[in-house]
Amino acid sequence: MPLHEQIRSVIRDIPDFPKPGILFKDITPIFLQPDLCNDITDAFCKPLQEKKPDAIIGIESRGFLFGMLMSQKLRVPFVMVRKAGKLPYKTISQEYSLEYGTARIEMHEDALQKGWNVVIHDDLLATGGTAEAAAALVKKCGANVTSFTFVVELGFLNGKQRLLNHTNNIQCLIQY
Repeated sequence: MPLHEQIRSVIRDIPDFPKPGILFKDITPIFLQPDLCNDITDAFCKPLQEKKPDAIIGIESRGFLFGMLMSQKLRVPFVMVRKAGKLPYKTISQEYSLEYGTARIEMHEDALQKGWNVVIHDDLLATGGTAEAAAALVKKCGANVTSFTFVVELGFLNGKQRLLNHTNNIQCLIQY
């Protein structure tokens, strides 16, 4: 069975979570299948082997899961991007818009080096706001966003369009 079908077969739909009218795509059943996790990691890493990045960024919190696996497989640093106030050292931050209001993400100020080529990973691409904010953090460090990787894309929300300002190398394993 192709990888996208394997992933689709285990993702759960959770209606009305986290609020009424939302159909949440729950990826947690993927983590009950180590072979599938390995195949997903390989699918993300294979295109990166030729032009290996200098670091992988994982966006809190589900972006940490495959982001860390990718960094280990590629043997490059893993950088956490977290919600404001969660990192213990000096940080840089970026505000971004939510449906109702704003939020802020942060990264340690010394996590990336100028000129590094960076992959930004998260579990799901919806509107693209969080990933775009992570890209702004990368640029504040003088580094380059070379690609974005996501397990799931909610294509009807057009998040990919926002990310094309940073790179056209956007990998989503399945789309809804």
